[in-house]
Parts: sequence; C-alpha cells; structure tokens
Amino acid sequence: MSTVRRAAVLGSPIAHSLSPVLHRAAYARLGLGHWSYDRFEVDEAGLPGFVEGLDSSWAGLSLTMPLKRAVIPLLDEITGTAASVEAVNTVVLTEDGRRTGDNTDIPGMIAALRERGVEKVESAAVLGAGATASSALAALAEICTGPVTAFVRSRERGDEMRGWGDRLGVDVRVADWGRAGEALHAPLVIATTPAGTTDSLAAAVPAAPGTLFDVLYEPWPTALASRWSSAGAPVVGGLDLLVHQAVLQVEQMTGLDAPLAVMRTAGEAALAAREG
Repeated sequence: MSTVRRAAVLGSPIAHSLSPVLHRAAYARLGLGHWSYDRFEVDEAGLPGFVEGLDSSWAGLSLTMPLKRAVIPLLDEITGTAASVEAVNTVVLTEDGRRTGDNTDIPGMIAALRERGVEKVESAAVLGAGATASSALAALAEICTGPVTAFVRSRERGDEMRGWGDRLGVDVRVADWGRAGEALHAPLVIATTPAGTTDSLAAAVPAAPGTLFDVLYEPWPTALASRWSSAGAPVVGGLDLLVHQAVLQVEQMTGLDAPLAVMRTAGEAALAAREG
C-alpha cells in the first residue's frame, strides 16, 4: 500500500483558489491515488503553528497572499529565484522534515510567455507595483533586453519598483499612472493590477499592439484583454500563469512530469462552471 502524501494551498482569503482543481487533476492523471491536495484558510498569525504541525506525510505547500514573505523565516532554505523577490509560493517538504522554499511564479511567467511565442523583447511595460509586479520584473530580467517602464500611482511605489529593478538588473523607468495609456504601445505589456483597474485603458489599445500578459483569471476576459484580442494580438492570461506555476509545483512535490494540458483543461472547466 502506498504511503499517504499530502499537499495544500494556504492563504487568506482562499475559498476561490483554483490550485486544488489543478493539482488534483494532475494527481488523477499521474495515478497518484494516495495523494491529496486541500485548501486551508491561514493568515500570517496562524502560519507558524500550521507549519510546525505538519508531519512526515506532507510533501508540499502552495502559498498565496499574504503568506509569500511571512513563510520565509520558517524555512530551512530558499532558492535563488525566491530570494530575488523575497517571495515564496512553493514549499517542498522532505520526509526528514526539511523545508525548502521556491518561487514558481517567475519561471511560470516565462513559460506562459514562451508558449505564446514570446522569447525575447526589446522593452516592456508593467502596470502596477505590487508583489506580482516584482515577480514580473524578475521574469523580464530573463527575457527583456532593454528598459522596462513601470506605471504606478505614487512616488513610493515608483521607488519600490526602481529598487527591485536595481536588485534584479532591470533598467526600470517610472511613469505616473495617468500616462498608463502609453504603456499599451510597448512590445510586451504586463498588467498586474486588481480587477477593474485597467478597464478604462481598453479604448486606448493601439491598432497593432504587441503582447499583453494580464495576470487576472477571474473575471475573464478583462476589458483590456478582450479589446487586445479583438485587435488580433497575443494575450496571455492569469490562468496560463496559474497553470504553468502549478505544473512546476507538482513536479517539485511529486518528482514526476506534470500533465500541463490536463491541468489547463481542469482549470478552464472550473472557471466555466463558476460563470455558469
């Protein structure tokens, strides 16, 4: 009989997370009937107790906000990728109790863009300046050969983005959010803002835009993504990112090749059911 193995996604709020759908689809395809993947509502105050209570049956954790930085002091080590943005979204647990933190959002972004044929760009624009924006800069450090313009709402946010740029080796220029329409002319636009924030920009999409990466997956498509698609240009969505980062998590936790297409289909079906 196979040893029971457990994994889960933690965060607050967590009820709408698609991670269980994606990971369980992978386990089913891989024949891992003895694996389970759940979700737990855990905030920063509750995280240390939760992590300390894990036994040897646990293989890994997925982490969403607000835990990506709070978890770092609880780990034995983190990868260079996670250290580059001071954010961990994946914890791999060994049977001897060792905890290693990684960040699969960054390679997940790169893989999602590559899937749409984006290997290198000469410049890019980032809309927003939150935690996802720093991951976007880390991804751009790998694929963007020139400057990245960050469109932000405050001087403080602009300073933060410049700081991340210095740390990641990215030439970050800062522009006021009031000029965000200019971003849409970049070869690659990464929108990292909350739902509804970019809706007013849809009318400013140029006739022949480059590639849009909108990290939202619900509601989808966003007004900006819909207009972009109507212009016949490539759009990468939040589900693409979610699936690609989950693929990397499954592979790290199980040691097996994850079924990308199966996981994507499961995610699409779950979102369609919510809309229905």
